[in-house]
Amino acid sequence: MEHEVYVPFPVRTVRQALTEPERVARCVPGVQLDADAAPHRPEGRLRLRIAGSTITYRGTLTVDGGPEPAAEAAPGDGSRGADDAAAPVTVEVSGTETRGDGSVALSLTVRPAPATEPGPGTTLRCAGTVRCEGRLAAADGQAARTAGRRLLDRFAENLAADLAERPVAEAPEAPGPVPQSIFDAEVPPPSLDPLSDAEDDVDVVADPDEPLAEAAEDLAADDEDGPGAPGGPEEEDEAAPAEAAHARRTMIGRSAEEVDHAPPRGRYAPVPAPEAGGSSVPLRWAAPAAAVVLASAVVVGRVLRRRR
Repeated sequence: MEHEVYVPFPVRTVRQALTEPERVARCVPGVQLDADAAPHRPEGRLRLRIAGSTITYRGTLTVDGGPEPAAEAAPGDGSRGADDAAAPVTVEVSGTETRGDGSVALSLTVRPAPATEPGPGTTLRCAGTVRCEGRLAAADGQAARTAGRRLLDRFAENLAADLAERPVAEAPEAPGPVPQSIFDAEVPPPSLDPLSDAEDDVDVVADPDEPLAEAAEDLAADDEDGPGAPGGPEEEDEAAPAEAAHARRTMIGRSAEEVDHAPPRGRYAPVPAPEAGGSSVPLRWAAPAAAVVLASAVVVGRVLRRRR
């Protein structure tokens, strides 16, 4: 038996739904699933109406999804991608009559394909074979084929309604590149790093312990020397590198940490706080003086009273 049905959903979505045994069994018309049945192998009852009579079967359903569809083909190679065709899905059904000794076994191959009529969606091309005994085998062949086509038509309608109510789970996308955090950026070494160039860190800081008198003597010596005196411009040009080296050695005589943490001097030096015990010194002498003055006043008063 061969038959085609239409489902208004993309090929990939329909095929993924067909690989879920519980969903497939739920969409078969006339099925009543057992509550304790396993999702990958649903069990239950099926009421099949054929030639004016109803046959009730009890059985199981299994689904073989087969290989996954190939990835999309490169453009221009003439092959169909994943949205143009999908691998077939095989549905196996077996059951026995609840009232009688009859049995049935169905092997149905469903191949999804893209459809444009009656609208964008998927066409399910179904081809299957049925082996049966009992009441179904006694039925007319044409009546059995008509019942099978009607069953597939109603299955497609139920599948579309089930997909609208319970969409299939989206396949997880491949993880993209992880964005780099700002904390992963390389941090340049600090200026006081021992591996950094010490001369570049302190070459503009003078030694605060250098005596000022030495600098004044050098300045006076420069003023006394004239243009033609020894140590003039000709000799100064030659002595410049040596003086520069001496100045650099003087300036970097202290470590970078000492220069960085040295207290400011001159106009930027902090004002010393007043001493805590400075105001208590006058008060300490004022109390005895007041006592002496008071005693003197008492003595003078008594002397004056006696004279009167």
